[in-house]
Amino acid sequence: MTPGKAEKRWIVGVDLGGTNIVVGLVPIEGGDVLGLRTLPTDSVRGAKFVVDRIAHMVTDAIAEVVAAHDTTRDAVAGVGIGSPGPLNRKTGTVINTPNLGWRNFPLRDLIANAVKLPCTLDNDANCATYGEWWLGAGRGTKTLVGFTLGTGIGGGIVLNGEIYHGCSDVAGEIGHMTIDSNGRKCKCGNYGCLEQYASGPAIAARAVEGIEAGAESLLEEMVDGKLDDVTAATVYEAAVMGDPYATEVMKETAKFLGAGVASMINILNPEMVVIAGGVTRAGDHLFTPLIAEVRRRAFRSAQECCRIVPAELPGTAGVVGAAGVFKKENYGSM
Repeated sequence: MTPGKAEKRWIVGVDLGGTNIVVGLVPIEGGDVLGLRTLPTDSVRGAKFVVDRIAHMVTDAIAEVVAAHDTTRDAVAGVGIGSPGPLNRKTGTVINTPNLGWRNFPLRDLIANAVKLPCTLDNDANCATYGEWWLGAGRGTKTLVGFTLGTGIGGGIVLNGEIYHGCSDVAGEIGHMTIDSNGRKCKCGNYGCLEQYASGPAIAARAVEGIEAGAESLLEEMVDGKLDDVTAATVYEAAVMGDPYATEVMKETAKFLGAGVASMINILNPEMVVIAGGVTRAGDHLFTPLIAEVRRRAFRSAQECCRIVPAELPGTAGVVGAAGVFKKENYGSM
């Protein structure tokens, strides 16, 4: 490091998802994510492959940032990891991940040993919510609920600036609230979970089911008749293009999601609900019917004081939040 140059410090954030791994470095006082990189999770190649991939991404990101800032690896305080759960934060163990197929997996210590840095572990959706609270849409709020819509549906709860974990680290599993007791079977073993209606794969599956039942839509043309190629993003794009059927699928998605959001508003009475994930690209096609459904279902006084907004940190909220969790656990103040 150049003599007289003020030392800057960073925390590595790791956002492990069912589809992708995202890694980047966040200044310890908050700021832009640096050294950002994304790779497919490829969990079908086994847990060891995923751990090795995370370790290489962390090492490469650190090398890039310390070289760019003329400093050393000592400027990196540690690594915060966000992973699908449920988890045991005390032991750093992933108890069960339906989308990755892991059980009782010591992820935190495996990463810590691989990169030779202290690590923390928290739920990926908790991290994404915490990231939005710290540096995103939720700045300045005290109570916030986050919904993360991707391969699955995660959730996070921030109460008075602290992630609420519950007595066994399971709080915030919003995607597994039951919205139809006789509904679709979920990977968690339950029936009718919100995740089976409003996650990315669920949106695509419902759209395809309608087309196979005879609905006319641009979607079929957009994938050259290969319905297996329909994704939630395809549905959003078709809705934005004015396709009536895709618009109806998005309205139906908003109703399912609205039921979940209204339930959380009635239970926790938060200042803000943040919706994160690719589904937010649908814009008003999602948020207009979503807010209407919440108004229909939630207590008026609760929904009038709660803003429902899209995330401000698309792609990096999980990284920022995982770094924030490390900072909170090791330095106390935010």
